[in-house]
Amino acid sequence: MEGLYHQTNKQVHEVQSYMGRLETSDKESVHLVENEIQARIDNIFSNLERLEILSSKEPPNKRQNAKLRVDQLKYDVQHLQTALRNFQHRRYIREQQERQREELLARTFTTNDSDTTIPIDETLQFNESLQNAHRGMDDLIGSGTNILQGLRDQRVTLKGTHKKILDVANMLGLSNTVMRLIEKRAFQDKYFMIGGMILTCVIMFLVVQYLT
Repeated sequence: MEGLYHQTNKQVHEVQSYMGRLETSDKESVHLVENEIQARIDNIFSNLERLEILSSKEPPNKRQNAKLRVDQLKYDVQHLQTALRNFQHRRYIREQQERQREELLARTFTTNDSDTTIPIDETLQFNESLQNAHRGMDDLIGSGTNILQGLRDQRVTLKGTHKKILDVANMLGLSNTVMRLIEKRAFQDKYFMIGGMILTCVIMFLVVQYLT
């Protein structure tokens, strides 16, 4: 399990570095970078499924810690998946706006053209699309903020759970020591009892033998 865990953790860091290349990629290569990131994320999810199975087969004293490590990787890759989808959505809106802008600028008018008026309706529609895009961006930013806050809260919860598990483990270690001392004392008391019974029988035998 350790080998697969470290391999998956390395892949998560590689995806994080690839995410930084999205903002600097040109229009021709951005799709290739997105496909590469998505393929790596899919591979990470596949490894996480195997890690979940392997963590359930760990010894009881290591199982909880193994599950916590796998859950942390899962939260990290889910955050990367969300960031990739947000970037793709922003890119789609940006490309749509550029197409609409080019179509508007490419429109030509002539003096004798029957349609010499400025297409107010299309301009208003374009303006409305821009406003909707801005609102969508605000919603995405708010959603991303909520996701980050949720991840922070989950991390704090996991740390608290991990600490409690360690405390319980320490208490169990102390309890095992106490149980061993009790068993040792019970073993000694057993021999004392048997010795006392034998001594009592000998005394009773001597009393009966010499006093009767």
